[in-house]
Amino acid sequence: MTKKKRSLRWHIKRKFYLCTRYPLELIGTIFFCFVFRLLPLDWASAVGGFIGRHIGPRLKVSWVARYNLMKAFPEKTPAEIDQIVVAMWDNLVRTFVEYPHLRYLCAHYDDRIEYVGFEGIEAVRDDGRAGILFSAHIGNWEISSVAGVKAGMPLHRIYRSANNPYVEWLFRYFRQKIAGVLVPKGMSGFRQIVDLMRKNGHFALLIDQKMNEGIEVDFFGYPVMTTPSVASLVLKHDYPAVPVRSQRLKGAHYRLTVEQPLQIEKTGNTEEDTRRFMEKANHVLEKWIRDDPSQWLWVHKRWEDSKTMWKELYRERRLWKKGIKPEAVFNAAIQGRRNYVTKV
Repeated sequence: MTKKKRSLRWHIKRKFYLCTRYPLELIGTIFFCFVFRLLPLDWASAVGGFIGRHIGPRLKVSWVARYNLMKAFPEKTPAEIDQIVVAMWDNLVRTFVEYPHLRYLCAHYDDRIEYVGFEGIEAVRDDGRAGILFSAHIGNWEISSVAGVKAGMPLHRIYRSANNPYVEWLFRYFRQKIAGVLVPKGMSGFRQIVDLMRKNGHFALLIDQKMNEGIEVDFFGYPVMTTPSVASLVLKHDYPAVPVRSQRLKGAHYRLTVEQPLQIEKTGNTEEDTRRFMEKANHVLEKWIRDDPSQWLWVHKRWEDSKTMWKELYRERRLWKKGIKPEAVFNAAIQGRRNYVTKV
């Protein structure tokens, strides 16, 4: 295909998305949000959980979750993994349908959120310098940002913008009650982060997504690509980096646990110090996930082989449903696993 034809196809596709697909997606999203916003929060969450438990595990993407779980917990049986997948979908769809209620949660946080170690947030707010709060796609991860509302502290957030620019506007609307700037991922976003932190800004970000341009560190005994941005800011400027864990307790009730800032001894080898810091941060996330695997987003292709090997597991689904792990897939999943004790 010539360059001119490729360019023409790209322009046609873009026109179709902007004029047809994106508006239809926006209409569907608005309808979805309108319906679940009309429901009381507890009802909306319960309906979302019901939909998640009964539909999510049947979706093809659930085989990504099953493969990842088999990799992370090789000792668990297919039946145990399937139970986690059902509970994961319960939490995940609840999180989505609670989005339209995020503005309400920002105004009634004490009615819904239990806080542990909140003085750690207040210390970051009052120390007269910039700070970082980091978490993962665990529990209802949007609740972590509500900590900034309770503390009266503007909280800039790093996030992945929606592919649909019209839907992106809607998501920004739900987050309006949380003071702070929404910074898109990428190099331009990182420059904006640096500029805001020079003005003593406070940032919240999720560090559990795969980054092709990141650094390789350990996670559940396997190497994963991880963004080094938190470590770079901490090591260069001595900003505190505070782990904040979001947990779903029961229904639309949550717990936020603020842990002690991560410390790392500087050796003068910036590359090695960065790797050690991010590995330590990953082990914090791993500890949370091991405590309750059902609350993490297992459909991420977090490990490199997750992008392809889940398809092999899907092809062997009849064997899996009989309670048998396909030997070739299982051996490929745990290949290169390191024996170690999780550190915090």
